[in-house]
Amino acid sequence: HVVLTRALMPLLVAGGGARVVSVSSIGHLRAGIQWDDPNYLTRPYDRWEAYGQSKTACALFAVALNARQSGRGVFANAMNPGGSMTGLQRYMSQDELRAMGWLDADGKLPAHWRTPEQCAATSVWLATAPDLFEPIAANLESAGLAGDDARIVLEKPIGHSLDSALEINESIGAVFPESRIYRIDHYLGKETVQNLMALRFANALFEPIWRAGHIDNVQITVAETLGVENRGSYYDNAGAMRDMLQNHLLQLLCLVAMEAPVRFDAESVRNEKVKVLEALKPITGNDVQDKTVRGQYGAGQIGGHDVQAYYFEKNIDNDSDTETFVAVKAEIDNWRWAGVPFYLRTGKRMASKRSEIIITFKPVPHMLFSKGETNRLVIRLQPEESISLQLMAKAPGKGMQLEPVELDLNLVHAFSSTRRWEAYERLLLDVIEGDSTLFMRRDEVEAAWRWVDPILRGWHSHYRKPRPYPAGTDGPEQAHQLIERQGSRWRQ
Repeated sequence: HVVLTRALMPLLVAGGGARVVSVSSIGHLRAGIQWDDPNYLTRPYDRWEAYGQSKTACALFAVALNARQSGRGVFANAMNPGGSMTGLQRYMSQDELRAMGWLDADGKLPAHWRTPEQCAATSVWLATAPDLFEPIAANLESAGLAGDDARIVLEKPIGHSLDSALEINESIGAVFPESRIYRIDHYLGKETVQNLMALRFANALFEPIWRAGHIDNVQITVAETLGVENRGSYYDNAGAMRDMLQNHLLQLLCLVAMEAPVRFDAESVRNEKVKVLEALKPITGNDVQDKTVRGQYGAGQIGGHDVQAYYFEKNIDNDSDTETFVAVKAEIDNWRWAGVPFYLRTGKRMASKRSEIIITFKPVPHMLFSKGETNRLVIRLQPEESISLQLMAKAPGKGMQLEPVELDLNLVHAFSSTRRWEAYERLLLDVIEGDSTLFMRRDEVEAAWRWVDPILRGWHSHYRKPRPYPAGTDGPEQAHQLIERQGSRWRQ
């Protein structure tokens, strides 16, 4: 941990500006800027992504670009333990890197970049296992890197249970005040997620019908075609509930269900999100069996290629009962949402990669025509970012034959002249500027765990083994039955 706090804290400043450090247990690309080279400000962002080892690393580089252009002077990096260079070597020669002062004669970061005195105003991003948060924070303090201007960014998950989250929050809070702790969820940095707030609170059209009297159900799906890849050791101890639903999906639920904040600032927005989490109806006892579904992918095909079952993946126990899929019927006990089910679904090795929110409205009170479907608002987060409203319209020709049509807002096309920011890029710039609006507050994280923990305990006490589903499908059959009981179905 001393290595993490001293060797991985290089100088990240140009002319007294802010700086960002990423400490990663995996190790990504170190990205930096030579301020005197104007070409660094004109090279396309996508070109850097092509040479990066991860989008995280490229987002860090884009943070540096944006900060330089706006005069904030940021240098951002992510590196392997020991300070060794990685992916950037594929783009520049060792000689070029030495000439620019990024490497010393041994191919390491220059020694004078690692002194605590030069890192007094540092934002430290911990992309590590949560059990490392406490010792790293303690060592940051002992190394003089937790001063009045220092900020710390914690990557999810924040613990693996309510008790562990409380312990982490207490230990980090002993070093950094809450105002300088940034619990990051990259989904909140996506343009479409933020457009959800604009859609709700900047347009008079939806507010009167954004409630139980007009909405039948809400679906939130985050589906992946990938398996666990190289994260087997972590994932087998986490599962889909801890890895995805407890953070990403519940954050999306909050943005859909929250009341309008009195102001668009950090405390006002997060106050409303906490109210939603505290209003979630507990799922305990037999409700765990009726309102949740666990799944685990078996062998199947993805994109025409055979893939193996989860329990044959690298670093996975062959007898593992970890879920790679989870579906939950959630309910919010308040005046706006009473009686409206929120169906949450996430899984790996599914039929397609997509993240979307579906608002299904109630049917018209009296159907005049022979055929009709309910209106739906579809908010797509990935792979494309768009918002569409499904309406019924008359098809050309004789009679009143109705067909669903979509009013589409493609955010990429609508703002084609503006470069779209990566989620991490936006969020890290917010850290530098001290804006915590899009980050989770302590009570927010703890309220989410308070709702999730009884479900995890219920699975354990009832020994609910995951339901098998073939890779390349939309999850186990029981997940379809969960939503079909109400007469609805998952959007395919």
